[in-house]
Amino acid sequence: MGTVVLPAVGRYDDFATVVGTRRPDAGGCWCMSYRDSRVPNLERPGYMRDECAAEPGPGVLAYVDDVVAGWCSIAPRSTYRRLMRSRTIPFLDERDAWSAVCFVVRPGFRGRGLMHELLAGAVAHAAAHGAEVVEGYPVETGGTRVDVISGYVGTVELFEAAGFHRAGPTTAHSGHRERWIMRRELAAGAEA
Repeated sequence: MGTVVLPAVGRYDDFATVVGTRRPDAGGCWCMSYRDSRVPNLERPGYMRDECAAEPGPGVLAYVDDVVAGWCSIAPRSTYRRLMRSRTIPFLDERDAWSAVCFVVRPGFRGRGLMHELLAGAVAHAAAHGAEVVEGYPVETGGTRVDVISGYVGTVELFEAAGFHRAGPTTAHSGHRERWIMRRELAAGAEA
């Protein structure tokens, strides 16, 4: 089975397939929780259509044998309103780190390691756009299984396997689990 991870630019329909629906009246996150949750549900699809129309785009998509299977939201921290105002996820320095904040793997494609491929593709995408550092804010699992809802932010183990290190604690939680700031330094403009 062949897997490839590509930027979401020009792939809005595939993005909409992964986040669950193309119907604007269906509600849902539309990956707006960190970007700007003030955007009304009916306007979220249009907002993300615009995001998918311009570089660097809002993230990356994983394809398994040419079928869209997963999503990772990756963009400069400064583009995420919730992170810029967060009281629970601190800034570590003045650099505009690229932040991987959300993973979605479609049913039928779970349990195949796609989150690892999504994170690797997200880091490569950030590096290709000049990122100096990539961050994530995953949950601490303590070696236990994480449910799909709590695990949308990834796990510390996922990020460690991708070469990230624990850069600092947060006071944020997902599913009652502590979250960490995980960081990976990049050479600006280098492929990861």
